[in-house]
Amino acid sequence: MAPSGPLPRDDFWRGLAWVRDRYRVKMSSGVLDRVGYLAGDDARRRGELEAALADPDVKAIVAGRGGYGAMRLLAGLRLTGAGREPRWIVGFSDVTALHVTAAEAGMASIHGPNVTGLGRTSPANRAAWLMALERPSARTRWTGLEVLRDGAARGVTCGGNLALLEAMAAAGHLSLPPGGILFLEDVDERPYRVDRMLTSLLLGGHLANLGALVLGGFTRCAPGRDGVTVEQVLTDRTRDLRFPVLRGAPFGHGDDNRAFILGREAVIAGSEVLFPGC
Repeated sequence: MAPSGPLPRDDFWRGLAWVRDRYRVKMSSGVLDRVGYLAGDDARRRGELEAALADPDVKAIVAGRGGYGAMRLLAGLRLTGAGREPRWIVGFSDVTALHVTAAEAGMASIHGPNVTGLGRTSPANRAAWLMALERPSARTRWTGLEVLRDGAARGVTCGGNLALLEAMAAAGHLSLPPGGILFLEDVDERPYRVDRMLTSLLLGGHLANLGALVLGGFTRCAPGRDGVTVEQVLTDRTRDLRFPVLRGAPFGHGDDNRAFILGREAVIAGSEVLFPGC
């Protein structure tokens, strides 16, 4: 599906070819539509998503790309059939809006590459994507992360793109699980904007009851004339948190974007993130 921005055709066909090599694929005739910065109008994109959610043959709903527009689908969105016939929502970046909505409905989802990224990503990222989709109960581990604040934690995974989480909070649609482990990443944001978004979540109390924070890639977040780096901002804004904080996790808009499940338990121990599975 294309819930957000228009699909870059070459990257999309390349990624779709890889997906079709393993799975049966359904795709609407309007998936390549374009209306300005959107992949078709809201009615087309909402109808596409609702049809996928209601289709009993669908096992996973994979976003073509991010961009912008998923939040425009949330008003009146019907998760038809989702409770009776659970299926994965897969993607990242702007798809964070759908991850948050799925979490509100008690649905787990997969934070991982969109179709346009699958055609050009690494074998390791593809393997992690397949693992999350087909073997969600498998045990996986990320090691060697940078420890900004030491400690141990166990909680339900949540989060995604920082800008989308702040926007969802502003819309009154962000509810993070008590004791949850929040995963954050972003792209193309000046450090001061990352500061503002983190500060907004802090002031709103959204981080108050977390169990841990895991920071992924903050890609192309170059300093402005002031010279302040995004690494300095992340260190400063998380300094006073009272739970473990890790940085450098392998997910986000960079070359390393390992898929993982939102809505499942994870464990923080030192510089490691363990996904124990079921």
